[in-house]
Parts: sequence; C-alpha cells; structure tokens
Amino acid sequence: MSGQGATIEDVAQAAGVSIMSVSRAMRGVEGLSPATRSRILGIAARLDYVPNRVAGSLAASASNLIGISVPTLFDSVFAEILDEMRGPLLRTGHELMIETSDYSRRREEAWIGRVIKWSPAALVVCGTDHSRKSRERLAASGIPTLEIWDATDDPIDLSVGIDHHAAGYAMGAHLVSLGYRRPAYIGTTTGRDPRAEKRVRGLALAFGGAGIGLVADRRVEGASSFEAGRQGCAQVLDGAAERPDVLCFLTDHLAFGGLMECTARGIDAPDAIGIVGFNDLGINGVLPRRLTTSRTPRAQIGAMAARMLIAAMRGIRKDRAVTLPVELVPGETTRRVG
Repeated sequence: MSGQGATIEDVAQAAGVSIMSVSRAMRGVEGLSPATRSRILGIAARLDYVPNRVAGSLAASASNLIGISVPTLFDSVFAEILDEMRGPLLRTGHELMIETSDYSRRREEAWIGRVIKWSPAALVVCGTDHSRKSRERLAASGIPTLEIWDATDDPIDLSVGIDHHAAGYAMGAHLVSLGYRRPAYIGTTTGRDPRAEKRVRGLALAFGGAGIGLVADRRVEGASSFEAGRQGCAQVLDGAAERPDVLCFLTDHLAFGGLMECTARGIDAPDAIGIVGFNDLGINGVLPRRLTTSRTPRAQIGAMAARMLIAAMRGIRKDRAVTLPVELVPGETTRRVG
C-alpha cells in the first residue's frame, strides 16, 4: 500500500479496528482508550489518510434533505415524535424523507446504504440496535446522525430517548409494592421490538428481586393492536398453569384489548385482576377506567431531536446523549392486594 489516497477502510484494516473506531479517533470523540486512539492516529499519519471534512461539509450543505427511518407509521408513538420534529425542521428549510423498517435491521441497513449516497443534511434512525455495517457506515459518513426513542451512553453521533429497561423495572417494582405476586406479560413476537424486550427484562428483574417469576409470557403475531391484546389475554387466561393476578401489556392499546377480554369474561379490573399498559396513549384519556401505565415523553423527544439536529447541522454539539424520564402513572386498573 503506497499510502497515497488511503481511505478510512485502509486505516481500519491496518489498525485491526472497525471503521467506527477510526472515525472516532479522527473526530476526537469518546469511546476509545488513549492508547488505541494514539495508535490509530499514528497509522493514519503513516498512510497519509486525511478526512476530507471540507468536501463533506460542502456535500452536506448542498442538500436540504433529512432522512428519517422509523419502524412503522401505524404506531402513534412514532407519529407523535415525527409530528414534533416536522415543524422546526421544515421551518429551517429542510425536506423530510421518511422510511419504515418494519423493525428489520436488514431493511434499515439497505436504506442507510441508499440514502447516504444522496449526501443528506442529516439522518434520523430509531433505537440503538443497528447492524454493525449500519453503524460503521453512519459513523464514517460524517453526516449528523440522531438516534431516537432509546437511551445509550455511546451514540453513533447523537441520541435522545428513554431508558426502556429502567421503565420496565420501575413498573415491576411498583406492582411488587402493591402486592402482586403472579404477573404475566403479553406482547408481540419476541425480538420484533428490541425496546420492548428491554422493558420485559426490566419488569422480570424487578419481580425476580422479590423471588417472583412470570407465570406467563405470551407473544402475539402482528402489530400492537386492540385485537392482539384481546387475543393474547385470552390465551393467557386459558393456558397459564397458574391464574395471573396482574397482566402487563406491551402498550396501552394491547392493554385495552385485554381489558375488554376480561370484561367479556366477567373478570373485573382491578378487583379480580390488574391491567397495566405502557406509553399513556390518547386512548387512556377516554376510558371510563384509566389504565395504570408509564407516560413516555414522545413530544419532548421529537422537539429535542429537532433542536439537536438543527444545532448539529450548524456544527454545534452540546449534549451527545440525552435520556429523558418516564413517569409511572398509577391508574384505576391496579390496586393494593393481599
């Protein structure tokens, strides 16, 4: 290798590290030990590799396009986040291109490969569980990139979201304090939504700390819907070896479906069984009996995401990773038992 015209891939291969590590070393961001950073910079100097930041800046400024990838548009969570982002970004002269990944890393990876070629002004991706190739592409691109809806101490560039594991744990601890001892979980297909899986692990950890295990963990195929919640509830009530005393659902929409199934069977909530949702969605404001749930700051995430992106496109990065609080909301579908 002559070193003339060396690429970031050449440096990564010579140093035996990922492209992301090289990008971090060149940008001076956290995530590398001083020794590793020094070694990478030394190899980059030996290979005569110099990031073309000027060209990157010109390409970015030439485009007013912001690419946004979310799992689905049929979920009010992402719709609310996007709605808050949309106004500020449009007012600054940007155009939004929104894609859905259907919770697929492969689809997200393919989209990232396509959209980077257009030199967008910025990119937004959902969660922090991207493929290695996606992370390396985004880190090496130099394009301002924001991860939303999940929390991390090590973002690709910027992130704003919530700690799903902590939210699950907080609800589990609350239910333990109320005296529930036979919890069940009802959600969608395992692995479909990594953030949901974090909440389940947090919930199980809180119960496990009290010596309690889930009496059922039921997953229903398809989207998070009223029908899925009712179907999952029926399966748990009919199939659990031990009758649960509280049903924890993936979202408020599933919880509403479960509540309807319990009502149809003459099982009263909260006297005979507890019902718990997540997100404090709009449906909770019109139910005759408000669900016990966790209120997530969707609007705040969207507004902060827009501010962080606009600042990053202007070369300003104050806080790289922001974790917003989730509020536990005791409702009328749980009670103190025992």
